[in-house]
Amino acid sequence: MTTQAEFQPQSLKHLKDYYDVVIIGSGSSGLTSALQAYELGIKPVILEKMPSLGGNTKRASSGLNAAETYVQLQHQVVDSYEEFYNDVYQGGGCQNNPQLLHYFTEHSALAIDWLSAQGIFLEDLTITGGMKVKRTHRPASLAPIGNYLITGLLKRMAQFQIPIFTNVTVTQLLQKQGQIKGVKILSNAQSQIINTNAVILATGGFGANAEMIKKYRPDLAALKTTNQQGAQGDGILLAQKLGAQLVDMEQIQVHPTVQQDGKHPYLIGEAVRGEGAILVDKQGRRFVNELQTRQNVTTAINNLHENGATLIFDQNIRKRVPAIEFYDQVGLVKSGQNWAELAAKNQFDNKTLQETVQKWNQAVLWQQDQQFGRQTGMEQPLNQAPYYSIHVAPAVHYTMGGLAINTKTQVLQTNGQIISGLFAAGEVTGGLHGNNRIGGNSIAETIVFGRQAGQQAFKYLQNLK
Repeated sequence: MTTQAEFQPQSLKHLKDYYDVVIIGSGSSGLTSALQAYELGIKPVILEKMPSLGGNTKRASSGLNAAETYVQLQHQVVDSYEEFYNDVYQGGGCQNNPQLLHYFTEHSALAIDWLSAQGIFLEDLTITGGMKVKRTHRPASLAPIGNYLITGLLKRMAQFQIPIFTNVTVTQLLQKQGQIKGVKILSNAQSQIINTNAVILATGGFGANAEMIKKYRPDLAALKTTNQQGAQGDGILLAQKLGAQLVDMEQIQVHPTVQQDGKHPYLIGEAVRGEGAILVDKQGRRFVNELQTRQNVTTAINNLHENGATLIFDQNIRKRVPAIEFYDQVGLVKSGQNWAELAAKNQFDNKTLQETVQKWNQAVLWQQDQQFGRQTGMEQPLNQAPYYSIHVAPAVHYTMGGLAINTKTQVLQTNGQIISGLFAAGEVTGGLHGNNRIGGNSIAETIVFGRQAGQQAFKYLQNLK
């Protein structure tokens, strides 16, 4: 398979002055929209400001949520769009845009099918916080979804020879008589105009833009972020200059399980808890249903006032979540051959930790968590040595707010009218997630709405003829 390292973006000397559609950003939203547009017969280009491809997608670990899929049936999981909708709506505090959410849930299975047609297979299932059934699709190898997905999409980009350019910053969206007519770019300190009739914004959120975080959520300004440095809200700022409407900008998600004791924060994917890990306080006691929404788990950790909490898991879970191998390689994991050894390494009270594990294992056996009402991620007791722990604390992870779009991914102005020729998909948009994003929905969103952006750009260009 083509790896990211093997995929070479084109030299800037090959950059043309016209493309049917210009896509800004090379995460999974951008790659998906480009592939979909190409399949429909139009000529796209992807412009990426960073030196490397993949954006925040590369950091995704858990999976892609979808309902009524062939994969679920293979795993004897009977699901429905309605249940998926209800879980996401409840998880988002009933503040989600209903039209976007209906489109999202009802097209999620098609995302799995489309990826399969690209040679990207997600045939294992896990569960994330806020879900009632297993609908988080991931590779059969259990590899983290992000790099697997970007690698697979880049392989198709290479196969179709779709042009991608890095180190190119779009500085302005150009209009004529209210319609998109081009973009102004900066590369190698040189300014240039690329003509086009359609632009797809796939620039991601603003989780690494400290000033924007401070502007919309000053209470989060001191937190670290899990985002790559390119997540600066560029697409939001570009579209705002054309009068674009913003929604839910204050809705910024803090991820509860981020290892940040060292120089660089590392997100510990929700799959660890989905496969059965528990969270304990400094004494070694559980204090929360670990698979409630990220918002609720974050609140519970903050209420401890202990500078975080600790994930506890065993060898069985480690086998089911290969990302733990990476966490261990970079020094985030403590281990013990027995619970007493693990308790000593974390300065837990040994008796308390062992009582906690005993109660949890009994809850798994009886499938009834009397302490906190957890109902998912309870397939296996914690009884397979060695035993492991990772210290975690909340960090800024995802920006639910962004550009207002309709179900056709058309960007809306503040008066509710569309900006002709401008489309957006992924974290650059707002409204889908309400006040809390469910784990596994961001990757799903990039495919569902990335495909829609490619389709609608094609349809728009056809209507111009």
